Amino acid sequence: MVNINETAVKNIGKVLNDPSRPMKERFRALFTLRNLGGNTAINCINDCFSDDSVLLKHELAYCLGQMQDKTAIPLLRNVLEDKTQDPIVRHEAGEALGAIGDPHLQELLEKYQYDSVIEVAETCQIALERLNWIGKQNSEKLSSSKFLSIDPAPPSTEEDVEVLKNTMMDESKTLFDRYRAMFSLRNLGTTESINALGEGFKASSALFRHEVAFIFGQMQDERSIPFLKQTLEDTSEHEMVRHEAAEALGSIATDECTEVLKKYLNDPRPVVRESCEVALDMSEYENSTELQYANTLLTVES
Repeated sequence: MVNINETAVKNIGKVLNDPSRPMKERFRALFTLRNLGGNTAINCINDCFSDDSVLLKHELAYCLGQMQDKTAIPLLRNVLEDKTQDPIVRHEAGEALGAIGDPHLQELLEKYQYDSVIEVAETCQIALERLNWIGKQNSEKLSSSKFLSIDPAPPSTEEDVEVLKNTMMDESKTLFDRYRAMFSLRNLGTTESINALGEGFKASSALFRHEVAFIFGQMQDERSIPFLKQTLEDTSEHEMVRHEAAEALGSIATDECTEVLKKYLNDPRPVVRESCEVALDMSEYENSTELQYANTLLTVES
């Protein structure tokens, strides 16, 4: 964590909350605040939930969850309970609460596991099972992700790709167990496991398909490009899946990825076109000599 004074943190917050700034700059400000942590950073992030951008607000919730600071719980609860927020934002708030993992959240998550919006309901079901899983740490240790993320579900102990793929695609199983198989396939990182993950785009749940795209973004493996490209190019696909595919392509950052992202900079769906803008900025960073994507703002704004 970088130590800078409160005024500098607030200045970065001003970048985040300035709708006249390009989305890529606001994203960099957000991830800088996430890395800094603390109450001032959390308050700056929370102030942005009144913004018009669904993409940005969903990312606010994600970052608050990854920070794992319990002071963010009431803020995320407000977002989850706010039916005027886009389902993509509410879903991310539910996932963030699961990432924080406070046992006192059980009642809230039990309520919203029956939400009328399927993506919100499914997210809260997974978050609830994660809480229950955390409560059984005595028999199964919490695992830290080598991808430096707080995952919605821990990887399973299974390592057979075929078994994992069958579990992942078995819609009679809970989403939590299917997510566990998915994260195990991610951790294996072989051609076989990547191809198995690609099958996940055939699942009926948009939430599930969006998580496959997110995982490919974490892996940054060129072998996943055909799956991601096909997903972004499918204009009938749910926007939360297409947006995640765009960001994943930005993380992989090959010339092929850049070309396909440029094609959708004017997509009719705001969350998709904004994702392509941010993804192209990520791609530029991945191909640059910058040491860290977000903290370049510390020297600019402090």
